[in-house]
Amino acid sequence: MQKYLGSCHCGAVRFQIETDFPELTMCDCSICRRKNALMVKVHESQFQLLAGEESLTEYQFHTKTARHFFCKVCGIYPFHRKRVTPDNLGINVHCLEGFDPTDIPVRQAVGAAML
Repeated sequence: MQKYLGSCHCGAVRFQIETDFPELTMCDCSICRRKNALMVKVHESQFQLLAGEESLTEYQFHTKTARHFFCKVCGIYPFHRKRVTPDNLGINVHCLEGFDPTDIPVRQAVGAAML
Protein backbone atom coordinates (compact mmCIF):
# COMPACT_ATOMS: atom_id res chain seq x y z
CA MET A 1 0.00 0.00 0.00
CA GLN A 2 1.17 3.49 -0.83
CA LYS A 3 0.14 6.89 0.49
CA TYR A 4 -1.11 9.56 -1.90
CA LEU A 5 -1.92 13.21 -1.29
CA GLY A 6 -4.93 14.75 -2.94
CA SER A 7 -6.72 18.08 -3.12
CA CYS A 8 -9.41 20.06 -4.84
CA HIS A 9 -8.32 22.55 -7.54
CA CYS A 10 -7.79 25.55 -5.24
CA GLY A 11 -6.14 23.52 -2.46
CA ALA A 12 -8.67 24.42 0.22
CA VAL A 13 -9.54 20.71 0.65
CA ARG A 14 -6.54 18.42 1.16
CA PHE A 15 -6.53 14.73 2.02
CA GLN A 16 -4.38 11.61 2.10
CA ILE A 17 -5.28 8.05 1.14
CA GLU A 18 -3.53 4.72 1.36
CA THR A 19 -4.25 2.15 -1.36
CA ASP A 20 -2.73 -0.38 -3.71
CA PHE A 21 -5.22 0.50 -6.52
CA PRO A 22 -6.71 -2.96 -7.16
CA GLU A 23 -9.06 -1.33 -9.69
CA LEU A 24 -10.65 1.94 -10.64
CA THR A 25 -14.35 2.45 -11.30
CA MET A 26 -16.48 4.54 -13.61
CA CYS A 27 -20.13 4.67 -12.58
CA ASP A 28 -23.08 5.28 -14.90
CA CYS A 29 -25.47 6.83 -12.36
CA SER A 30 -26.86 10.29 -13.13
CA ILE A 31 -24.33 12.22 -11.02
CA CYS A 32 -21.24 10.17 -11.92
CA ARG A 33 -21.97 10.42 -15.65
CA ARG A 34 -22.02 14.19 -15.33
CA LYS A 35 -18.87 14.34 -13.14
CA ASN A 36 -16.98 11.87 -15.33
CA ALA A 37 -14.85 10.98 -12.31
CA LEU A 38 -12.55 7.98 -12.19
CA MET A 39 -12.74 6.51 -8.69
CA VAL A 40 -10.79 4.29 -6.33
CA LYS A 41 -12.51 2.77 -3.30
CA VAL A 42 -10.76 3.11 0.07
CA HIS A 43 -11.87 2.15 3.57
CA GLU A 44 -12.43 5.11 5.90
CA SER A 45 -9.40 3.96 7.93
CA GLN A 46 -7.27 4.59 4.81
CA PHE A 47 -8.52 8.16 4.38
CA GLN A 48 -7.46 11.25 6.27
CA LEU A 49 -8.86 14.74 5.69
CA LEU A 50 -5.85 17.01 6.23
CA ALA A 51 -7.48 20.40 5.70
CA GLY A 52 -10.64 22.05 4.49
CA GLU A 53 -13.54 20.46 6.34
CA GLU A 54 -15.11 23.94 6.48
CA SER A 55 -14.66 24.28 2.70
CA LEU A 56 -16.66 21.14 1.90
CA THR A 57 -20.28 21.14 0.90
CA GLU A 58 -22.36 18.00 0.65
CA TYR A 59 -24.85 16.87 -1.98
CA GLN A 60 -27.25 13.94 -1.57
CA PHE A 61 -29.95 12.65 -3.89
CA HIS A 62 -32.27 9.65 -4.40
CA THR A 63 -31.98 7.54 -1.19
CA LYS A 64 -29.76 10.19 0.45
CA THR A 65 -27.37 7.45 1.62
CA ALA A 66 -24.32 8.34 -0.46
CA ARG A 67 -22.69 11.61 0.57
CA HIS A 68 -21.00 13.51 -2.28
CA PHE A 69 -18.54 16.21 -1.21
CA PHE A 70 -17.52 19.28 -3.24
CA CYS A 71 -15.25 22.21 -2.49
CA LYS A 72 -17.32 25.37 -1.85
CA VAL A 73 -14.52 27.51 -3.27
CA CYS A 74 -13.60 25.84 -6.61
CA GLY A 75 -16.46 23.33 -7.02
CA ILE A 76 -14.24 20.28 -7.52
CA TYR A 77 -15.53 16.87 -6.40
CA PRO A 78 -12.70 15.09 -4.52
CA PHE A 79 -14.57 12.21 -2.85
CA HIS A 80 -17.84 10.71 -1.64
CA ARG A 81 -19.01 8.32 1.07
CA LYS A 82 -20.38 5.28 -0.74
CA ARG A 83 -24.03 4.23 -0.69
CA VAL A 84 -23.71 0.43 -0.58
CA THR A 85 -20.61 0.41 1.63
CA PRO A 86 -20.83 3.59 3.74
CA ASP A 87 -17.62 2.76 5.63
CA ASN A 88 -15.78 3.28 2.32
CA LEU A 89 -15.08 6.37 0.29
CA GLY A 90 -14.84 6.79 -3.45
CA ILE A 91 -11.85 8.98 -4.23
CA ASN A 92 -11.64 10.93 -7.48
CA VAL A 93 -8.17 9.85 -8.67
CA HIS A 94 -7.87 12.97 -10.83
CA CYS A 95 -7.49 14.87 -7.53
CA LEU A 96 -4.39 12.86 -6.50
CA GLU A 97 -0.97 14.47 -6.85
CA GLY A 98 1.30 12.85 -9.42
CA PHE A 99 -0.98 9.87 -10.00
CA ASP A 100 -1.17 8.22 -13.42
CA PRO A 101 -4.17 5.86 -13.84
CA THR A 102 -2.69 4.23 -16.96
CA ASP A 103 -2.49 0.42 -16.72
CA ILE A 104 -4.93 0.12 -13.79
CA PRO A 105 -8.05 -1.89 -14.73
CA VAL A 106 -11.27 0.14 -14.87
CA ARG A 107 -14.52 -1.54 -13.86
CA GLN A 108 -17.79 -0.09 -15.12
CA ALA A 109 -20.16 0.20 -12.17
CA VAL A 110 -23.87 0.00 -12.95
CA GLY A 111 -25.10 2.65 -10.53
CA ALA A 112 -28.04 3.66 -12.71
CA ALA A 113 -29.74 0.32 -12.00
CA MET A 114 -29.53 0.74 -8.20
CA LEU A 115 -32.91 1.45 -6.70
